[in-house]
Amino acid sequence: MTRRAFITLLGGAAAAWPLGSRAQQAGRTYRIAFLSANPREAPQNIAFLDELGRYGFVEGQNLIVRGFNLRIEQFRGIAAESVKQGVDAILCGGGPATRAAQETTRTIPIVAVTDDMIAEGLVRSLAQPGANTTGISILAPELDGKRQDILMEAVPGARRMAALADPKVQSQAQLQALREAARARNIELSMHPIANASEIAPAIDAAKASGAAALNVLATPLVFVNRQIIIERTGTLQLPAVYQWPEIAEDGGLVAYGPRIVQIFRQLGQLMGKVLRGAKPADLPVEQPTKFELVINLQTAKTIGHEVPAGLVLRADKVIE
Repeated sequence: MTRRAFITLLGGAAAAWPLGSRAQQAGRTYRIAFLSANPREAPQNIAFLDELGRYGFVEGQNLIVRGFNLRIEQFRGIAAESVKQGVDAILCGGGPATRAAQETTRTIPIVAVTDDMIAEGLVRSLAQPGANTTGISILAPELDGKRQDILMEAVPGARRMAALADPKVQSQAQLQALREAARARNIELSMHPIANASEIAPAIDAAKASGAAALNVLATPLVFVNRQIIIERTGTLQLPAVYQWPEIAEDGGLVAYGPRIVQIFRQLGQLMGKVLRGAKPADLPVEQPTKFELVINLQTAKTIGHEVPAGLVLRADKVIE
């Protein structure tokens, strides 16, 4: 969606829009700006809107949601236009989107999902986020480490591994912690940065060329949006990989461990419903995922010629055969 098209969609009734959330009113239309790279029809977005519907906010009746399919460089401009038009709330997918919204407004409610809200400096604390932001912090740094352990178990005997890292998301301290954890297991871990979709395939090629026997695809919105590129490239190179979201293993990735993105967006829908009913983000504690799934795709394992150890398969919550 272009910036001009987004502004047009937001226009018209702008003068009547309030500058903040308040109790739901009959006959009123609520408007949400969605800073996300994912398309409108993505399953997690459908889940979000379904959950909002349970709170009485139904798209096409009393709710307008705009802003799907955005590029990262569009976030700031769309956030600024949304604030100018007086949207009721902003939904953010990922740290870059959340920072763009926060730098644009200190009053309009922001509901976000990011890798680590505390480490990214987006909220004061989980219990008392403060200001105008709340949402879900998905424990990504800790889970990236857990996934590295799972990858080591999935590819026993590997002495070189690689990781795809997004410089906008992973800190140097986090990457160093992963290197040290790998070194403690006598494994050399190489880092391969990706800043946009065009860099993904070359980074995977470089990982394979470095001698890596497995790939840890670190948590970042960039990966989820471009997951098919990674699945196809690692398949071609017969490179075992582990991913953040269980849905990626269901889409053809080898192994995934973490919360389901659809469930995360249902939680976001519940938080947004409370905000549109008048709750202040500062009074809504930041939530965290409570259920994590290990999914192993044995079809993919067969395709790439890799045998996943039976012990790991037995521990999986879901096995695709």
